[in-house]
Amino acid sequence: MGQVEAIHIAPAASAPMRSLGEVEAIAGGGLAGDRNRARIGFYSPRPTDPGAREVTLFEAEVLDALATEHGITLSAGEHRRNLTTRGVRLDDLLGQRFQVGEVLLEGVKDCPPCDHLQELVGKPLLQPLVNRGGLRARVVVGGVLRVGDRVSALEPVASLSEGLPWGKISVPDNGGGRLLGEEQPHRTPASSVGD
Repeated sequence: MGQVEAIHIAPAASAPMRSLGEVEAIAGGGLAGDRNRARIGFYSPRPTDPGAREVTLFEAEVLDALATEHGITLSAGEHRRNLTTRGVRLDDLLGQRFQVGEVLLEGVKDCPPCDHLQELVGKPLLQPLVNRGGLRARVVVGGVLRVGDRVSALEPVASLSEGLPWGKISVPDNGGGRLLGEEQPHRTPASSVGD
């Protein structure tokens, strides 16, 4: 079982990340006050799954590895993800519902590094963060996220979506007319533009 070490949001694209002790997670929307909820982030033109920009997570262990393996010091506020976690492998949460304190999230897609992130922090991050750039999640059940909250996996999404209302809602812009809940979580390569 892991926990949340830090929470960060930014009010606009490229704006400095603000450290918070807690933040409201809004079901189907994202984090209160964050650029992604307001849909004013720096995004690539590449379409992404519904909800994939609501909350982003990053492993504190990757920050440790950047320092020891690559000599790169990156703070929790610099990686541009909302939640910094420790003690949980985010790859294992891809395609899963998981609890963070009182909030229920669903791991939708990985969050690969991009040129935009590298330019903002001025550090060579593209290669060191390949396959460990974080996780994107949607907010299934909202509530307040707090530093220190426990992170625990529940069940794979496929076993949960049957019979639930969002498993039957057609989402016209989800890239193929699939029903919400039928999207397949997936990894993407490092990108030259932000997402």
